[in-house]
Amino acid sequence: MTSKHQFSRLETSVNALCSRTVRRDSPSPQLPVNCKAMTGIASTSVESGLRRPRRMWVGVRSAAATIFLFFVLYVAGFGIFADHVVRLRAPAELNPADGIVVLTGGQSRIDTGMDLLKAGKAKRLLISGVNPVARVDDLRLATGGDRALFNCCVDIDRAALNTVGNAQESAKWVSANTYGSIIVVTNNYHMPRSLLEMRRILPNADLQPYPVVNTPLDDGAWISNPDALRVLLIEYTKYIAALARGLFPAEKGETLSAPPSTTVAHK
Repeated sequence: MTSKHQFSRLETSVNALCSRTVRRDSPSPQLPVNCKAMTGIASTSVESGLRRPRRMWVGVRSAAATIFLFFVLYVAGFGIFADHVVRLRAPAELNPADGIVVLTGGQSRIDTGMDLLKAGKAKRLLISGVNPVARVDDLRLATGGDRALFNCCVDIDRAALNTVGNAQESAKWVSANTYGSIIVVTNNYHMPRSLLEMRRILPNADLQPYPVVNTPLDDGAWISNPDALRVLLIEYTKYIAALARGLFPAEKGETLSAPPSTTVAHK
């Protein structure tokens, strides 16, 4: 039975009670007044009960609309992000810089950085995020780099554990060497977030992106490639989180006060 029907029956009952003839010797001469009060109370209670479900549904619809809006924005943003990333290419012409920073974690990154160093594009190279158990000779042999080049011009960071750590250790290295321009080497899908984190700590440095492209996907092939779609989606989510993190004050440790946790390669 609906609330409206319940209200109608209650109102009928109250009205019937109030319409009865009141005896002069009744111990309750104020019965008609009390009946009016009862009718008002009943009406208010039922109307309040009718309004509650309406307010609840309004809240549910508002929450659903908000979630849907965020979902649409997320999907639209992902499309823009993916289209931008798959179009990234290494620049045809690269200006010489003070240093090169290679962020480990992807195929061909270190090889690309060493090639740039050999070509004289910078004075020194930092390999950031090297596994603590990896030996320098293993890195040199894996990249085909000569010992003399590693000994003179390559520094290794073993402290960074993620992209934020890469940015922090790279910033310390840049500050320690008083460098003003840096070539940043990482995979194309990782470049937007890497530049975001590094520019947050090095706002005055000239950062030149040098994206590494292992699998060209600029023809839209990423849409039908499950592995590429997964990587792009994960990286996009991390990029959004990095943007959100920038809305809050810098965490403890995001400073250049500590010395760089790097070693030169021959050590």
